[in-house]
Amino acid sequence: MDVKDNIAVKIMLIEECKRIQKETVDSSKAAMSEAQQALNDYGPNKDRYDSFRDQLIARRDMFSTQHQKALTEYNTLEKLDPKSENICVEFGAVVVTDKSRFFISISTGKICIDDDLYYAISPNVPLFKAMVGQCKGSEFEFNGLKQKILDIF
Repeated sequence: MDVKDNIAVKIMLIEECKRIQKETVDSSKAAMSEAQQALNDYGPNKDRYDSFRDQLIARRDMFSTQHQKALTEYNTLEKLDPKSENICVEFGAVVVTDKSRFFISISTGKICIDDDLYYAISPNVPLFKAMVGQCKGSEFEFNGLKQKILDIF
């Protein structure tokens, strides 16, 4: 592939990750709002040891944490520059091996672009740690499977 094709693929990967992450942001916000509404409907403490109210608060806080994490990951995608050239495995790189294709960004799973399957993975996963810093032509091993890096962009 030439540079223009690489940039086009990276743009499509970023946009698809954003779409997937936006769904996560929206659903976590809706769940958080629903939990807050249930808390409002329940009303003030009935007594000092109101365990049901405590459960409602914990539920709302859990969804709030999920929403904040999803929002942070979405904002991380906003910072990616599809025109940046990567020569080694790092955040923002697309890595093509003899076995798979990876997009180092956030963990959104499988993404199909132009009939090619990519796996969007986070820099926090063990697979990334096995290949970080490697360059085109290098080999790495993960879970007993050796892979050769054919291209990075």
